[in-house]
Amino acid sequence: MAQPGGVRIGWADLPSPIQLDIEQIIGGGPIVAADSQAGGFSPGTADRVRAASGARAFVKAVTPALNQQSADMARDELRITAALPRHAASPRMLGGFDTGDWVVLVLEDIEGVHPRTPWVDDEIRATAAALRELATALTPAPIGGLPTVYEKYAEEFSSWDALAADVPADLDPWAAAHLDDLRAAADRGVAALVHGETLVHADLRADNILVRPDGDLVIVDWPHACVGPAWTDSVLLAINVIVHGGDPAPLLDGVDPDIVTGVLAGAAALFHHRCRQPPPPGLPTVRAFQRFQADALLPWVRSALSA
Repeated sequence: MAQPGGVRIGWADLPSPIQLDIEQIIGGGPIVAADSQAGGFSPGTADRVRAASGARAFVKAVTPALNQQSADMARDELRITAALPRHAASPRMLGGFDTGDWVVLVLEDIEGVHPRTPWVDDEIRATAAALRELATALTPAPIGGLPTVYEKYAEEFSSWDALAADVPADLDPWAAAHLDDLRAAADRGVAALVHGETLVHADLRADNILVRPDGDLVIVDWPHACVGPAWTDSVLLAINVIVHGGDPAPLLDGVDPDIVTGVLAGAAALFHHRCRQPPPPGLPTVRAFQRFQADALLPWVRSALSA
């Protein structure tokens, strides 16, 4: 499956006053080129733009009229990204604003490419090392007022309970027969998320990682950032490696295997539950991607529980 992606508006769809405010942040005159980027599910813009002077930036803008949740997430991202320390492997914030009708982030334009999927061993190892460095740089969490990983995911990682209460007819037969095991494993994973003081991204996939030409990694798209165990991002990124193909072992090195199995069992519950809900307004493709992840992750969980 290709990188996940929704249906976006582009630079040309922004109201003229919003465009002018963005041009003032970037400097260098009017925007003369805009290249929309694939990936992610926000219906808003994700454009690499170039001003007449040659100045470049990455512009994200969304209105609640397209999707209220996307606008709320953009507000979170605006606040979090602006507060990230300069030594973190994240894009530099050039500016941003929230008019109520539009939420806009103007970010450093990163020259880079996403890791390849299926994942390849050298990029997995490089990403694992970069995430360990990032966790060190963001411990203790340099931003206050954020939820914990437990608060963000505990309820949805316990979704095997809801699935057991009304077993879907299309649920994998092995999962249907082993719901007690899956629920117990997910409970262990949820319990492991309670402690920790590291600022974590909490939504890592290949499409929000950029590899610069020099090999350094930059982590983008921070609206879900929260506080939790230092291993959180490594274990959650292992999901992306598993579902797209690749060996997640370098990411999981040093993490208790029972915790890994529990967190991934919880993630499988989240995907299996969410993919059966109606699509959110303006996000017509997200449920299909959640179903893809659910179906691809479950065999790994089954193998881990059977070992």
